[in-house]
Amino acid sequence: MKGALLVAGTTSDAGKSVVTAGICRWLARQGVRVAPFKAQNMSLNSYVTADGAEIGRAQAMQAQAAGLEPVADMNPILLKPGSDRRSQVVLMGRPVADVDAMEYGALRDLLREAALGALARLRDRYDVVVCEGAGSPAEINLRPGDIANMGLARAANLPVIVVGDIDRGGVFAAFYGTVALLDADDQALISGFVVNKFRGARELLEPGLDQLRELTGRQVYGVLPWLDGLWLDVEDSLALDSRAVTTGRPYGRQTLRVAVVRLPRISNFTDLDALTAEPGVAVRFVTDPGELDDADLVVLPGSRATVHDLAWLRDTGLAAALRARTGPILGICGGFQLLGREILDEVESGAGRVDGLGLLPVRVEFAAEKILGRPTGHAYGHPVHAYEIHHGRVTVEGGEPFLDGCRAGSVWGTTWHGALENDAFRRAFLADVALRAGRAFVPHPGSDFARLREERFDALGDLVEQHLDTGALRDLIEYGPPKVPPLPPGARQL
Repeated sequence: MKGALLVAGTTSDAGKSVVTAGICRWLARQGVRVAPFKAQNMSLNSYVTADGAEIGRAQAMQAQAAGLEPVADMNPILLKPGSDRRSQVVLMGRPVADVDAMEYGALRDLLREAALGALARLRDRYDVVVCEGAGSPAEINLRPGDIANMGLARAANLPVIVVGDIDRGGVFAAFYGTVALLDADDQALISGFVVNKFRGARELLEPGLDQLRELTGRQVYGVLPWLDGLWLDVEDSLALDSRAVTTGRPYGRQTLRVAVVRLPRISNFTDLDALTAEPGVAVRFVTDPGELDDADLVVLPGSRATVHDLAWLRDTGLAAALRARTGPILGICGGFQLLGREILDEVESGAGRVDGLGLLPVRVEFAAEKILGRPTGHAYGHPVHAYEIHHGRVTVEGGEPFLDGCRAGSVWGTTWHGALENDAFRRAFLADVALRAGRAFVPHPGSDFARLREERFDALGDLVEQHLDTGALRDLIEYGPPKVPPLPPGARQL
């Protein structure tokens, strides 16, 4: 079997990332050498490869689903928004520019060449490459410079399936409209559809699927049912809306309540996945000072705009609530920087010297060069493997050592992402938090985050195998898109 496929979506968060991961796991279990790919990713959740390249966290997750070590070729272009108009451009794992929407056009040819080169290298190395699109292919305002959706599909002659989230409603209109807005050459690559997150009676859905086939001349490759508990490295912060997660019954007598401050430019919130997977830990994302009152642990996560988010904390009253708090607080990367005494930033915000929250004896100075690494260390007597992505250089001026940061009283800070994925360390840390919070919570001695991730990958693979037409998918990957009719108005060439 040899070929490639592009998984597009009707919207952001339609399920492209998990469907791509599921197809990767299904193919890998069939003995196919398969790799994931996303030409251009806009996300504040990123990961560091073994050779020190920064890529989207979702592509690292998909690589794991395929049984591979992530590499930069799997996500050659990563855009990390720092504001509504400006983003850092990470090319082949290294930051190369900070641009606004109009300046980005000057890099288009360079980025297109890099994306196509990375895809070609993966196709040479693997039997199958499963590509993930970005946003929606029907964003016709962006089509002339597109390198992530139909621009990529046209350049590499990729068959495309479109995933739609039926839980949001309007999925049939979204499927039809996605095809109809494209020009005839783009439409020719749209081979069919996958309905995602369905819950209900399948027989009620079938008449709509039949009409969709008749109206578009395209196949429905399957309907994936709603499945709880698949929080696998989500990219879009909109997935955090009203998210509150508790996994299993507590091992001790009480649940441990964790409040995560949802910063406006929150990044690497996947750090919290290991907490949501811990039995008896209830995690919720908060934006109001009153929501901290009953929390046993407050987490300040990463931030792509540290000084901006610090101002937001002050405007909302969260800064005052954090300073008044006596219970445990954990700061990770940008959150750690927020907890310090002083921030000197001439790089990210250009704000110069800014007072931090003053809860940890550290000072931060931003530098132009980004630190990317896979550090290791020990805490609570256990080994910790992590990764780091930051411009801020932290100088520790007191407290007790904690990973690469420090602890002062019941406040901890570290620049290391992924530390909570280390089971023994996580259990010891949570036991300490529970003791300081006066909570009768006991970490489960058998919690195993890596095993849980593998179980979730297998669940995704099972979904694909049981609910998609895998024979038709194999043919699509191997033989390319079938001949399909054009739909108006896009068929008139926009």
